[in-house]
Amino acid sequence: MTPLTRHDFHPTLLREYDIRGVVGDTLSDKDAYAIGRSFATMVARAGGHRVAVGYDGRLSSPMLTQALVAGINAAGIDTLNVGLGPTPMLYYAASTEAVDGGIQITGSHNPPDYNGFKFVMQGRPFYGADIQRVGELAAVGDWACGEGAAESIDIVDAYVDRLVEGFAGGAFRIGWDAGNGAAGTVIEKLTARLPGEHHLLFTDIDGHFPNHHPDPTEEKNLADLRKLVAEKSLDFGVAFDGDGDRIGAIDGQGRVIWGDQLLQIYAAALLADTPGATVIADVKASQALFDRVAQLGGKPLMWKTGHSLIKAKMKEVGSPLAGEMSGHVFFADRYYGYDDAPYAAVRLIEAATKLGQSVTELRGAMAPMVNTPELRFQVDEARKFAVVDEVLERLAAAGADVDRTDGARVLTADGWWLLRASNTQDVLVARAEAQDEAALARLMAAIDEQLALSGVARGPQAGH
Repeated sequence: MTPLTRHDFHPTLLREYDIRGVVGDTLSDKDAYAIGRSFATMVARAGGHRVAVGYDGRLSSPMLTQALVAGINAAGIDTLNVGLGPTPMLYYAASTEAVDGGIQITGSHNPPDYNGFKFVMQGRPFYGADIQRVGELAAVGDWACGEGAAESIDIVDAYVDRLVEGFAGGAFRIGWDAGNGAAGTVIEKLTARLPGEHHLLFTDIDGHFPNHHPDPTEEKNLADLRKLVAEKSLDFGVAFDGDGDRIGAIDGQGRVIWGDQLLQIYAAALLADTPGATVIADVKASQALFDRVAQLGGKPLMWKTGHSLIKAKMKEVGSPLAGEMSGHVFFADRYYGYDDAPYAAVRLIEAATKLGQSVTELRGAMAPMVNTPELRFQVDEARKFAVVDEVLERLAAAGADVDRTDGARVLTADGWWLLRASNTQDVLVARAEAQDEAALARLMAAIDEQLALSGVARGPQAGH
C-alpha cells in the first residue's frame, strides 16, 4: 500500500457507534490505515502513547489489522496487539493494560463480507462526533507523524481469569453456542474453569460462519442450541454474536430469554445486594422490566438505544447494571461497565444460584406479555428522522402519553408502541407490547396510521 497523505471515506462507513462497511466495496486496507492514523492522532493530542488492537475471526480481519497498526504507528503511537478474540477482551485490555485507547476490528453480527471497527478512548465510549472527527482529520491529512513501536501479547488466559474472578455460582448443565464467532476459544477455556456440565457448539472460529449466522437475537439462529438443550435435558443454554459482546439465552424448555428478560434476572440478584440501585434499559425494553425493577426496590431508567449511549449514561448516573433488547448487557458491579457476553453468561449462573431458582423457573415466573419483535423497515435516510418528528408533533397535538427519550414511545390503555429512527441504517424501528393479541393489533394499527399520515408504509423487513 502506497503511503497516504490524506483520505476520504465512503459516505456509509462512519456510523454512530462504530465504523462498518463491506470489504472490497466500501472498506479497504487504505481505510484501515487512515482510521488508525486519525485515531492515533487524537490519542497523541490528548497526551496518550499507546493503543490496544484486537480482531475477530473474519477472513479480512488480519489484513485490516496490519493496515490499522501501520496507521497508528505512523502517527508515533505504539500498538499493543492482543490478537484474535471477542470485543470485550479488547475492552478488558484497554481497562487493564497501560494503554490510552483501543480498537477492535470486527463485523459483529453482520454478513461475512462485512467488517468494521469499535473504539474506546481513555476509558470512555468513542462514538458520534468522535467518529466523525476521524473522517475530518483524514480528509485534510491533519495527522501526527512519528514511528510507533508494535508489540503483540496473548491475554486470553488473563481475560478468562478475570471472567471467573470471585465466581460465586453453583453447578448447572449448560449448552454454549459460540456460533463460530470470535468468542470460541474464550468459551472453551471459560467452561473448563466453571463447575457443572458444559456442552459446546461451534467454538472453532470460522469467518465463513458455516453453521448459522452469529446473531443470537434472531430466534432462527438459536435452533441448534435449542436442539442441544432438548436432547441433553440441559438446565439452559447461552449463545453469542460474532464478536462476543451480545448474549442470547434459552431456558430448559427452549423458551427464548430476551435481553430485557435477562435483565430482570440480573436485576433481581443485584438489587438483593444493592438496594435502590439504578438499572438502565433501552426504549425497546418491555414495560414488565421497568415495573419489575421498581417492584424490587430499584430505580428503573429508560434510555436511548445504542451500546455507546448506554455506557455513557451508566457513568453519568453511577448505574451498576444496564442492558438492551439486542443482548448487550453491562455490569459495572464487580466489573468494568462494558458489554461482555461471556461475563454475562457467568453472571447468569451466579444469579440463578443466588436467587435459588432454576433459569427455567425464573423465566416461567415472568409476566406473560404479547409483543412484536423489533420490526425494521426501509425508509429513505433523508426522511427517517423527519417521519419521527412528524409523528411526535401529531401525538403532542392529540394529547397522547409519549416518552421522547429516543423517538416516540406511546403509552395507551392497550399497552405501548415505539417508533424510532435507527442511528446506523436507513430504517425505522417499531415495536409494540400489550396484554393480549387484540390489544396488540390495535397498537400496530396505531403505528400504521401514523406512518401512513407521513406517507410511509411498513413494507418488507430490513435486515441488519
